[in-house]
Amino acid sequence: MIWSIIHLLDILLWLFIAGSVVYVAFFALASLIKKRDNTAEKSSSSRRFLILFPAYHEDSVIVNSVEKFLQQDYPNELYQVAVISDHMSDATNTRLASFPITLHQPVFDKSSKAKALQHAITHTTESFNNIVILDADNVVLPDFLTRLNAFCDAGYRAIQCHRTAKNADNDVAVLDGVSEEINNTLFRRAHNNIGLSSALIGSGMCFDYDLFCKNVFQLTTAGEDREMEALLLQQEEFIKYAADIHVYDEKVSNKDNFQRQRMRWMTAQVQSLIRQLPHIPSAIVHGNLNFIDKTIQQALIPRSILIVVLIFMALLMTILAPTWSTKWWILLAVFVISLFIAIPARLRSVSLFCKILVVPGLVLRMLQNLLHMDHKNTDFLHTTHDGE
Repeated sequence: MIWSIIHLLDILLWLFIAGSVVYVAFFALASLIKKRDNTAEKSSSSRRFLILFPAYHEDSVIVNSVEKFLQQDYPNELYQVAVISDHMSDATNTRLASFPITLHQPVFDKSSKAKALQHAITHTTESFNNIVILDADNVVLPDFLTRLNAFCDAGYRAIQCHRTAKNADNDVAVLDGVSEEINNTLFRRAHNNIGLSSALIGSGMCFDYDLFCKNVFQLTTAGEDREMEALLLQQEEFIKYAADIHVYDEKVSNKDNFQRQRMRWMTAQVQSLIRQLPHIPSAIVHGNLNFIDKTIQQALIPRSILIVVLIFMALLMTILAPTWSTKWWILLAVFVISLFIAIPARLRSVSLFCKILVVPGLVLRMLQNLLHMDHKNTDFLHTTHDGE
């Protein structure tokens, strides 16, 4: 009797975890589809861009990011950079004020990226065609706006650029960078390959200006990118992934920052799932596959937790009931192969796989997050940056 109950629980757990594995495997295979992007690099028209840098306690990186951005080969009169300086030093603000930019210095009782974006829009009086959102540590190449202009001119109203690592200081930073590239493969390129919308990622985003203004004031949580994504998909707006337009982003390089960052992401994921589930019946009735897919995405088990659980269950079942363990080893093999496919070829190396030894410690910190996570919490958990 006891073994029958254990067997039933084993099967139910396997089915629950298999859902996340199958999702990853499906989109890993979809990423292999060769699909040429015919968007021209140059456009006949020049659009006007507003570039927003929300910056909360970002004194160590914001000046460098703004300096680099101002080196654009795009006509100066066709773009305006605005920094929303939140709790930054007088010295930093003085330096920023010396640049040809707009400097906002709001005072919030409770800071958040959403509030910073809302403040900037409220205090913008000029007209623009498109808006670009960058994090304070983001660095782009001089042709960033020229290439982005072509995508906007092609009719895309929501665009996610290719955010990629600009640092590889240690094992944590390298793995964080690889994790982001896996996300780019599964949730952006693969989705676009089969006609689904790309996921947003919080920065390196470009929107039609009016579309952004329509939605930005509905953002209320620290997971503003997931909120924006859900709103756009409810409105049946397609999100394009611009794989060749790179935005260089600083990866977390210590375990405390990793834990804080993942706590923010996990909380936002749960909040998004709770907010999106009530809209699923309507999405099904209207055939809104993008919204249904993104809701499923919010229910996925985080990959690092998934691989540890799969290894643990495969080993445990091998010891307790070898005949039951086969399905766990198969699931683990499918998951590992899927991740291998999703990692860009340029990043696959022996040294990368040696760094996997860091993963158990990082997963332990993520599991600790589960014990302290409050899905009602809307506080912004800031991740510090070290600079260039």
